[in-house]
Amino acid sequence: MAEVAVEFPDNFLLIELCGEFDRNLAQLEQKLAVQILRRGNHLVAMGEKPAAETAVKVLKALYARLEAGRSVEPADIDRELRMPDGEGKATRDGSQMEMFKGGPVEIKTRKKMVEPRTEAQKAYVRNLFQHEMAFGIGPAGTGKTYLAVAVGVSMFIEGMVDKIILSRPAVEAGEKLGYLPGDMKDKVDPYMQPLYDALNDFLPSKQLQKLFEEKTIEIAPLAFMRGRTLSRAFVVLDEAQNATTMQMKMFLTRLGEGSRMVITGDRSQVDLPRGMPSGLQDAERLLGGINKISFNYFTSKDVVRHPLVAAIIEAYEADEAKG
Repeated sequence: MAEVAVEFPDNFLLIELCGEFDRNLAQLEQKLAVQILRRGNHLVAMGEKPAAETAVKVLKALYARLEAGRSVEPADIDRELRMPDGEGKATRDGSQMEMFKGGPVEIKTRKKMVEPRTEAQKAYVRNLFQHEMAFGIGPAGTGKTYLAVAVGVSMFIEGMVDKIILSRPAVEAGEKLGYLPGDMKDKVDPYMQPLYDALNDFLPSKQLQKLFEEKTIEIAPLAFMRGRTLSRAFVVLDEAQNATTMQMKMFLTRLGEGSRMVITGDRSQVDLPRGMPSGLQDAERLLGGINKISFNYFTSKDVVRHPLVAAIIEAYEADEAKG
């Protein structure tokens, strides 16, 4: 057993660091199997030496966030544990482009600051800013779509693009939406709800409604992309594993001047009819050698939802490997 102590001079920030009812300390204790005691303005981590040292390192990084005027939430603790190099730490006045100089990776939107929580997410966000076309491939819960929409909102706010277009294949109804009740918006909304959810996280509701009315932000099924040229737009294709080869080719060739295009998908969740190849897999095979297109891959270790989600994904992957 080892004891590693660290001093925090500002008692008000120390209270915030510990969290209500010491919940932040409890989260660290559970994750690292250590005990953290408060002695005046010192915190002491007790446990195996590597774990105790990691706990102190995380506490210092979180305290630096508070000094920079930022809050500390459970997600911030999780990020610091996953990215112990400290690059997840935010600064007070860093610009968006600081991330390309080795600085913190963060996405500024109207309602919140979004920071990657794993190394794979960090590399993905950098590629979204640096490449005109980027693929994010991996299991559910790894933040592929959420981060892409956040980057799109950030670029829109900064004037780098003029509109945001979000799309998904409506595979469950075979693109035949006429069987559903209501007008066209009512028919497609159930398929697009995850995209609405992400946007609501980043933009105030009144502003978002106005942008929808002005068609500055569009959410539409993949079938509606045919015949369009998308210029100065940030375009996201979600659930791309459910696009056919022809649909994928059609979508990718919509790219116009000044636009960015992001394609996200999970190869393990293809809902296409048996025997029909996934356009996402074909795109990987055909476009992997083009330097200006980035491919980012996620695993169950990058899942940032409930910890059980990662365990469920790993169980299914293990079963598939046996087969």
